[in-house]
Formats: sequence, structure tokens, C-alpha cells
Amino acid sequence: MGRPAKFDLDQLLDAAIEIAARSGPAAVTMRAVAAAVGAPSGSVYHRFAGRPALLAAMWLHALDRFQGGYLEKFGEPDPLSAAAAAARHVIEWSADHPSYARVLARGAADFDIADWPAAQGEELAERNRRTADTIDTLAARLGATAPINRDRVRAAVVDLPYALLRRHLPPAEDGAVELPPYLGELAAQSARALCAIDVTS
Repeated sequence: MGRPAKFDLDQLLDAAIEIAARSGPAAVTMRAVAAAVGAPSGSVYHRFAGRPALLAAMWLHALDRFQGGYLEKFGEPDPLSAAAAAARHVIEWSADHPSYARVLARGAADFDIADWPAAQGEELAERNRRTADTIDTLAARLGATAPINRDRVRAAVVDLPYALLRRHLPPAEDGAVELPPYLGELAAQSARALCAIDVTS
């Protein structure tokens, strides 16, 4: 029987996220992650085929942590409440997970998505499809059929809360994230107001 790995995958990916949040994508290297957890470099090279695979795994790890709670919010029985809850979640989750928020706010392109292994690129595409399908289902529940109205729903639960977040997210060198306490409520109110416009056309 082989010896169990001393450093598990989540530990390595969390370290990569902290490095990216603090110092930017270029700072995320195999050696930097190994040093952050006190592991020999071989431990990281054993887990990942190269830096693109590490960046892809890190991004998917952050996205999965966010999407779990976010997509659940769309299940609320009242569609307006679902939209408000989803928008609020973007802000509140980001306040609770500032390093993850800084990474996701950059976008996958900043983490060399063009160089990712094909399998991980498809994993990201699948997650994006799942999110798009969930938003489309909410739009249908709201009666939004025209393109402008479907886009309004997407703006309410994606674009608007992320715009609020990015405006208040301090640079990495500023340390802790302290978002205004009203920001989650503002996102929720704005999403509800957007989706309450007559979208039945």
C-alpha cells in the first residue's frame, strides 16, 4: 500500500488561490504553491502536469465553491425572490471568501485559459452551460421570452452584482475585503426591481 499524500489537493489549490489573490496570476507557479504549503516541489509536479493544469484546477476549484450556493438560490419558489437571493449571494459569498472572490472577479482569461488541458476546458464549458441553463429557467419562470427581457434577467443575477462587487473590491495589496454592509441588500433590491419590470413579452 502506498503512503497517503501528506498534502491533499484542496490544500494545494487553496494555496494557489491565496497566491493569485495576493500577487496576481503570474505569481502562481508550481514552486510558489509548494513553498506556500511547505511541500517539496515534487508534490505539486506529481499532482499537475504543468502550470496550465494547475491554473485550470485552481479556477475550477474556486468556481465550484461559488456555484454550489449560487445555483441553489434559483430554486426558491417565487422567481423574484430567487433572483434577489442569487444576486445577494454573489456579494455575501464574496465577503466571506475574499481570496476566491478576487480570483473569480478577474475572469478565467487572466489564468491562461487558452493553454488549459482540453479536459479541464470542457469542464469549465459544462459549468458555464449549467449556469446559463439555470438562468434561462429563471427567465422562463418570469415570463421573459424576448431577447431584451432574457438579457435583463441575466443582468440582474450576474452583471449587476458583479459590477457592484468589482467597484468595492479593494486591490489585493489592501488586505482584507470589507464590503459595505448594505451591498448585498442593494444587489438584491436591484435584481428584484429589474426582474419586476413587465418581462412577459
